[in-house]
Amino acid sequence: MDFAFSPEQEELRRTVRQFLEKVAPEAEVRRVMATEQGYDPDTWQRMGAELGLLGIAVPEEYGGAGAGFTELGLVLQEMGRALLCGPFLATAVLATEALLAAGDEAAQARWLPPIVAGGLIATLVLDPEGGPGDITAHGPAADGRWQLDGAAGFVLDGHVAGLILVPAGPPGRESLFAMAGDAPGLTRDLLPGFDLTRKFTRLEFAAAPATLIGPAGGAGPALARVFGLACVALACEQVGVAECALDMARDYALLRTQFGRPIGSFQAIKHKLASVLLEVEAARSAAWYGLWAADSNPAELPVVASIAQATCSAAAYLASTENIQVHGGIGYTWEHPAQLYFRRATTARMWLGDPARHHERLLGQLGSGSR
Repeated sequence: MDFAFSPEQEELRRTVRQFLEKVAPEAEVRRVMATEQGYDPDTWQRMGAELGLLGIAVPEEYGGAGAGFTELGLVLQEMGRALLCGPFLATAVLATEALLAAGDEAAQARWLPPIVAGGLIATLVLDPEGGPGDITAHGPAADGRWQLDGAAGFVLDGHVAGLILVPAGPPGRESLFAMAGDAPGLTRDLLPGFDLTRKFTRLEFAAAPATLIGPAGGAGPALARVFGLACVALACEQVGVAECALDMARDYALLRTQFGRPIGSFQAIKHKLASVLLEVEAARSAAWYGLWAADSNPAELPVVASIAQATCSAAAYLASTENIQVHGGIGYTWEHPAQLYFRRATTARMWLGDPARHHERLLGQLGSGSR
């Protein structure tokens, strides 16, 4: 089995890294994260129209590149390294994959082309358990419209999304609905966050009009797949966070001197960096295994997704905390970028379930135990 990336995939990685070095240096990340919208519109348009990143895993018939989830994962890994501020994960992964998994060709033809072009930001209400949450649907009315009631917290980039995909209904009979970001009866409140580079929103629905996507009560399998893909996508991003944190710690350990020698020569620092390196290597392997499963073996995706998320979230958190430890007091300051990576790693670790929760999911999926 060949685990190496193709020359084309490596070129994609280099191109994305060079692009992010120009549009997302630390100063720009700090500027954008302080804005309410949380992204730079010009950079977003370039990602869509110039590089085609928003449609990298979208079929060519809808204007995309027709590539696989592996290419999307490589892009996310580089975005994790750069701490890119923007609704890429929400739009290019959550919403796009939900539309593709739902199998509604009319919905795909309507919304995927503007997503690919960068003209439409979209998101998906994603429950940490992969279910519909606490939202109920009523309908359909005579005109075929439905109405949604309820609330959803921690919706990724929900405050800027022009299209919001909402699962609703009882477990096992979930339906997927599409709603405009400015729909009547929809209230969007931006939540205060520990990680300012990523924006979450609380949504409230009060008889908000929505359009059914796919068959009523038949969205369960699609939602399960999207949850698995989201875990793998986030894992790839976490690998990028961990890699950059490790690089920062290594570089500082070689630069900083104490008692007339680099602190990287001290045994305690060597042990820290060696432990992080082992975890980062394991995380990278787990994330890439997840990409392979997403593209080539969907039956394994539920198990592999939890493995990837548990491994990569732990690695990113360890790398970011040890990076601060290696830097010492300066690593705790607002002016130093180490705290930005720690904040991203901490929030990402909790969003789709922490490692303990994914270990529980694995036990249930493998039949070795239960709650």
